[in-house]
Amino acid sequence: MYSSQVKANAITADFRSDTVTRPTPAMRQAMLDAEVGDDVYGDDPSVNALQQKAAQLLGKEAALFMPSGTQSNLAAVMAHCNRGEECLVGQDYHINVWEAMGTAVLGSVACHPLPVNDAGGLDEKTIRDAIKPDDWHKPQTRLLSIENTKDGMVQPLAYMDSMAAVARDCGLKLHCDGARLMNAVVATGSDPARFVEGCDSVSLCLSKGLGAPVGSVLVGDAETINRAGRIRKMLGGGLRQAGVLAAAAIHALDHHIDRLDEDHRRAATLATRLNALNGISVDTARVHTNMVFARFDDGIALDDLEVFLADRGVAINPDRELRLVTHLDLDDAAIDSLVDALAAFTGAYAG
Repeated sequence: MYSSQVKANAITADFRSDTVTRPTPAMRQAMLDAEVGDDVYGDDPSVNALQQKAAQLLGKEAALFMPSGTQSNLAAVMAHCNRGEECLVGQDYHINVWEAMGTAVLGSVACHPLPVNDAGGLDEKTIRDAIKPDDWHKPQTRLLSIENTKDGMVQPLAYMDSMAAVARDCGLKLHCDGARLMNAVVATGSDPARFVEGCDSVSLCLSKGLGAPVGSVLVGDAETINRAGRIRKMLGGGLRQAGVLAAAAIHALDHHIDRLDEDHRRAATLATRLNALNGISVDTARVHTNMVFARFDDGIALDDLEVFLADRGVAINPDRELRLVTHLDLDDAAIDSLVDALAAFTGAYAG
């Protein structure tokens, strides 16, 4: 959210996240033209079409439209794990730190957090060592949950295959939090279905880089998705005439996947230009897709950063290390605005 000092209507370039995207005119038209029905009865044709498209895209039997990625991940964990069982997950992955620990509160599923390596992935030995023996004193380990991308870093196909192999070998199900999965797919030139071939379930967010206003889809085998449908109902996620939202998501899948490459190009350009500024450093090796992490030198005071940039039409989440996210609402001029504003800030506040 914006701080109380920042006026949202003055912002012309918002780098806080790719969740801030607004529907394009073509997407709004698709929403206007959408056929709708009651999805709880299963007769919303647009929702049904979206679910079929998503399942086919990711090579799975079935899919379920969800109001949010948080609910999609939670439903997946609860579909794979019973009460008192355990999910292995990266210690700073969304499921563990950004989703209000719904797995424990609502699913009674324990999360066992694992260290995440510098590439954003999990190490096979760490996974194997964390699996519990068959002991009444311990929860039974049922699920391994991975994330792609992680802080914009791509987890490549070889890693995805290795995680699937270790999960199979250890008798675990494998879930992928694919909040920005299509960024990884585009960056690697992979076939989406092949990329997640070894996953038992995948949550694909539609409202980040893909630019739909609301929602995620959970895909997997028919049995898992059927269980997830019951869980979605329990969690309050049953939707009625959701076709207007599904139509936006269909438009995103049809028109906004390939264009993610534009966001990646702009992020790479931004990283290079910020590295040239005094007082700011960027590890360009971490810039795989649409995220740039720019760190201010310790001698630069940041108290006025958010307002300083907002006065120049730029929105960020203020921090010593800025996470800057490119998306379809940002063009080359927005990159110029951010670089110019940060150059002015470091020049004025250094020391």
